[in-house]
Amino acid sequence: MSQARNPAVSETGDPLLLTPGPLTTSKAVKQAMVHDWGSRDATFIAINRAVMEELPKIIHGEADFVTVPMQGSGTFAVEAMLTTFVPRGSKILVLINGAYGQRAKRILEIAGREPVIHETAEDTPPDLTEVEKLLVADPAIGHVFAVHCETTSGIRNPIEAIAGLVKRHGRRLLIDSMSAFGALPLDSRETYFDAVAASSNKCIQGVPGLGFVIARKSALAETKGNATTLVLDLHDQHAVFERTGQYRFTPPIHVIVAFHQALQEFWAEGGVSGRGERYSDNARILIEGMEELGFRTLLPAARQAPIIITFHMPQDKNFVFQRFYDALKDSGYVIYPGKLTVADSFRIGCIGALDAQNMRSFVATVSDVLAQMGVGLKSAA
Repeated sequence: MSQARNPAVSETGDPLLLTPGPLTTSKAVKQAMVHDWGSRDATFIAINRAVMEELPKIIHGEADFVTVPMQGSGTFAVEAMLTTFVPRGSKILVLINGAYGQRAKRILEIAGREPVIHETAEDTPPDLTEVEKLLVADPAIGHVFAVHCETTSGIRNPIEAIAGLVKRHGRRLLIDSMSAFGALPLDSRETYFDAVAASSNKCIQGVPGLGFVIARKSALAETKGNATTLVLDLHDQHAVFERTGQYRFTPPIHVIVAFHQALQEFWAEGGVSGRGERYSDNARILIEGMEELGFRTLLPAARQAPIIITFHMPQDKNFVFQRFYDALKDSGYVIYPGKLTVADSFRIGCIGALDAQNMRSFVATVSDVLAQMGVGLKSAA
């Protein structure tokens, strides 16, 4: 079968990544990286400026927000956001229902901030009544941190309700929207926050290597001197951009140029609404197909983001996850193992350069693999 007709390979013949990022990218995004630029090259500087100016538009915040890019993975951006916006010795309420909330807690502890923790199970959103009690009880809490879509389970946290609560109590909200930015709506005109962190290799469909924080200008201006590291100082990074238009340290040039191409494709698809619609369609096809085969999702529909779907591990004695994973990989599909404490599970992503045909073909392949393993389809769960 030719690559052009095989739904189990990308445009360039690579396996399809049904993961939450890095993910399958378009051929044009890959091709954007085949040229070299110097970091002070005028063409590259213009491309980088265009990227920085485009990102606040995604949250309808071009008047009040500015993009501060940060070399490295998404966690670099989250750490930069937390350690720049939260002053040393200050308290911050961290809402945890997965690995990325836990990671934020660890970042804050290492940096000498004082996290106050509200933790729920990985399949359960924050209890806003309890969150409000914590804010009322401790006026020293100045900030709240929340994860938009926690990819440990795929849960969509109620970020709009959290933001409303935080604002009513006069606190400042910081958002990790790593796996949601560009696919789930986040309108800064209606949802109040000081900063949101994301990265190049998620729903915008670029490649790994660039994190970024979209920061409220007035809030960023208050952060001078807060940072505990030179490299992750967002205030200084922004100030240097304002003066020179350049990075303080070597930027991931090829990643940024590819991200510029990915942003053009994002807008051509219809921005958040267009991309979110395709991902939602992918998720619907995947869930319906896998349920028809006997699999059960971890989350109810009301909590499920169309980013990554967690499925319970089948109880059939013939089902061995490593065999299942390897057979899918041999067929051109890469999925994710689970990382839950609440259930034995695995995860399948719906994002990236994937469409309805890819998802239907994946489900058909799963059916074939189960048959090869001797796992009864309807008894798989």
